[in-house]
Amino acid sequence: MNVEQATAEPIPVSSKDAARVWLKIGLLSFGGPAGQIALMHRVLVEEKRWIGEARFLHALNYCMLLPGPEAQQLATFVGWMLHGTRGGIVAGTLFILPGALVMLALSAGYALFGTVPLVAAAFVGIKAAVLAIVVDAVIRIARRALGTKAKLSLAGAAFAAIFFLAIPFPLVVLAAALAGVALHRISPGALAGGGHGHGPGDAGSETAATPRSTGWRHAARVTAVCLPLWATPVLLAGLVFGWGHVFVVESLFFSKMAVVTFGGAYAVLSYVAQQAVEIYGWLAPGEMLNGLGLAETTPGPLILVAQFVGFLAAFRDSAPLDPLLAGIVGAGLTLWVTFVPCFYWIFLGAPYIDALRSNRALSAALSAVTAAVVGVVLNLTVWFALHVCFATVTEAQHGPIRLWTPDIGTVEFIPIVLAAFAMIAVLRFRVGVVPVLAGCAGLGMAAASL
Repeated sequence: MNVEQATAEPIPVSSKDAARVWLKIGLLSFGGPAGQIALMHRVLVEEKRWIGEARFLHALNYCMLLPGPEAQQLATFVGWMLHGTRGGIVAGTLFILPGALVMLALSAGYALFGTVPLVAAAFVGIKAAVLAIVVDAVIRIARRALGTKAKLSLAGAAFAAIFFLAIPFPLVVLAAALAGVALHRISPGALAGGGHGHGPGDAGSETAATPRSTGWRHAARVTAVCLPLWATPVLLAGLVFGWGHVFVVESLFFSKMAVVTFGGAYAVLSYVAQQAVEIYGWLAPGEMLNGLGLAETTPGPLILVAQFVGFLAAFRDSAPLDPLLAGIVGAGLTLWVTFVPCFYWIFLGAPYIDALRSNRALSAALSAVTAAVVGVVLNLTVWFALHVCFATVTEAQHGPIRLWTPDIGTVEFIPIVLAAFAMIAVLRFRVGVVPVLAGCAGLGMAAASL
């Protein structure tokens, strides 16, 4: 497919054809956001020619500004551009649905059989592979996001704030955004390069989303529909099971996550790991790694690991329901409050995309957040590494993991060897995620049988 074909006039498409293609994308969307965005570009721009190159890039730039999984929001936005609100709902839902169903089955299998010795040995290898995948992610994000000394400083400050001081992720994001605005006023070029600057898709008539409706009436109408949809299941859970029930607690937590988690899937995972493990006690540290390993093997956004967390939290605190039923309800609530906001951001902001992209103060704030996210993901990497390489890690109650803790635990040699193997495969030979996960799982089982 040459450049002329990829940038030719978009071809009209029916809603039925679009739904079939969105389902295909949902079934094939492995490899994290980079792979998913590349898949959508190949199918929508190069093969189907339903949207032009510049308009696709403009949509991607907008989705990078939002909290939540950018690939799912990109699918929703393109669906909206093609067929309005109904098209956005179909595209965004079909992007999630196949992976969500697979993740639900894997979560149930883990809850029921995760302690079986052979299965546990497989997860030793999976955790080692996940560490290599996250290391690769932090390197890629750093190369893209840290183009200036100011951004490097913001990344270091974010890492120190979370790792050493246990400052909550939302406060780190807020502080980074304020620092970005301040830096823009003091030195407008301090945050130039990388991040959320204007890209090649920001010019030309093709880049503008079709303004179907604008003004306060549009915002009020979208809010009047989406906010009740977002809140109703949480209110029903509170009325039926009580306001302190795990259904309500996890729904409120993941709702907050949907609002504050800028910076992509790995930034979200850092926040979820810190809260779900250290604050709420829903999972053990190693189980968060297991959940991410499962999410890496399924289609759809990596944030589906939240579904795994929601399932286990409810499965283990299931009264008065059967544990399996409670896990299914918990997973469903988690999915709902995680992804309904994603649709809300798209339908609310899409008509104003050009005004948002031209706001230099907002762009500076989000560039600073992107830089801080590198420090957040580095914290996640170190957190994972400690729990992969050591049998136990002493932590202050509800506090950060400290490198100078004297009782760091017994060194785990098999996971270290497997992690080294996975890093060579991922970083040196660029082996795909699924083969690395499968290979490390097999080696883990083989090592356990010796």
